[in-house]
Amino acid sequence: MIEILSPTELARARETGALVGHILQTLKSRTTVGTNLLDLDRWTQAMITEAGAVSCYVDYEPSFGRGPFGHYICTSVNDAVLHGLPRDYQLADGDLLTLDLAVSRRDVASDAAISFIVGDSQPSESVALIRATERALAAGIGAAGPGARIGDISHAIGSVLTAAGYAINTEFGGHGIGSTMHQDPHVANTGRPGRGYTLRPGLLLALEPWVMVDTASLVTDADGWTLRSATGCRTAHSEHTIAITDDGADVLTLSDPAYSPT
Repeated sequence: MIEILSPTELARARETGALVGHILQTLKSRTTVGTNLLDLDRWTQAMITEAGAVSCYVDYEPSFGRGPFGHYICTSVNDAVLHGLPRDYQLADGDLLTLDLAVSRRDVASDAAISFIVGDSQPSESVALIRATERALAAGIGAAGPGARIGDISHAIGSVLTAAGYAINTEFGGHGIGSTMHQDPHVANTGRPGRGYTLRPGLLLALEPWVMVDTASLVTDADGWTLRSATGCRTAHSEHTIAITDDGADVLTLSDPAYSPT
């Protein structure tokens, strides 16, 4: 299913996106050496509830997971890159943490992810990973607009990741989003320009480049959810929800310092 949102629905999508961006940046500011992943999950639950929103993850039970997910945010550390199930782990200096959050409010969902390094250590390999995903995300957003095709976005993302020296996994990528978290069209992190669905104003997409240092292969934890690099190398993941407009693409999940979840 591919949804095209009305102007009224798009206004609600902007509100949900702002909430997601606010929660992620609040969590980042509160995360220090010693922070427990389960605390991050509890803080997320409290902020979602306070905003009158609903988690897209608690009851999430896709075919590839051992569902339901049962938590409010994905917390992926170091070699974990996707669907990191919160667990009793205290973050250490130099850990690379990815927070991935999807929330629904007033019947419109929004999805975003950030990767950052905890503490004072800044391992160069981790910094390079994060920056590559951020550049690729920016390139994908830049390629989006009315009349462009999904392949244009995929090609823009993949070109940046490949130029940075990373292999690209095509099992998981970006996706349409609207009244539900995951919809068509699928947005692979590499592809051929000029191919695929033609973008229209009112379409929402969640773009999410992610990479691993030296592999494109994933393994699944015993928890049935957390996806890790097959070699144990570090990983990073960046994501925004965007809206296709008459003029281009608007990023809905940016953090606004003046935002108030009312």
